[in-house]
Amino acid sequence: MLLYALTIFISAFLLFQVQPIIAKLILPWFGGTAAVWTTCLLFFQVVLLAGYLYAHGVIRRLTPRRQAMLHVALLVASLLLLPITPREGWKPHGSEDPSFLILGLLAASIGWPYFLLSTTGPLAQAWYARTYRGAIPYRLFALSNAGSLLALLSYPVLVEPFLSNHSQTQWWSLGYLAFVSLCGAVAWRSNRSGDREPQQAAAFAAQEAPPHWSAQLLWLALPACAST
Repeated sequence: MLLYALTIFISAFLLFQVQPIIAKLILPWFGGTAAVWTTCLLFFQVVLLAGYLYAHGVIRRLTPRRQAMLHVALLVASLLLLPITPREGWKPHGSEDPSFLILGLLAASIGWPYFLLSTTGPLAQAWYARTYRGAIPYRLFALSNAGSLLALLSYPVLVEPFLSNHSQTQWWSLGYLAFVSLCGAVAWRSNRSGDREPQQAAAFAAQEAPPHWSAQLLWLALPACAST
């Protein structure tokens, strides 16, 4: 379990730590307005949702072997974007609305690593439950929350006051290298559990009644309460 725990904890820490790091880097470029941070939040939320959808599709549609091969390939490819320092060419040159420029900058500098980090929680929990039959993966979800909280608390207290912007991106990139190694090991271990999972998942889903439409509407409405 230690390998899965470390992978999920580090991924959650990096996922939430990179948000203030990258936002602080680009705020001076775009005037330091609230709209810059709002656009960053939009990007992070959309990519986070995309990561969850990817994890759901991979777990349900692919065999363990193909899951591992695909995810390891994506992890290795994401290393080409390191370090995550935005390029000077993304700086604005006029007074136009910077929203699309910010979204493009974030996608080019941090989009792929952030996407893969967002997939780690659901993927690693599913792989853990498959590898250790009967094990309860929800304790790993608690570790994910702990990593996220530590990232948010440590940035204003330990990271921002003592590290330059360049050092922050370098240390984060080193942490991401460690994450790729750990996640690759988790994917490889999951691959050893065999190619039966999609068929088993399909059979289980066929026996279970789908949620009522009212429950599905409630699931959609409750998260919206935080934004009203």
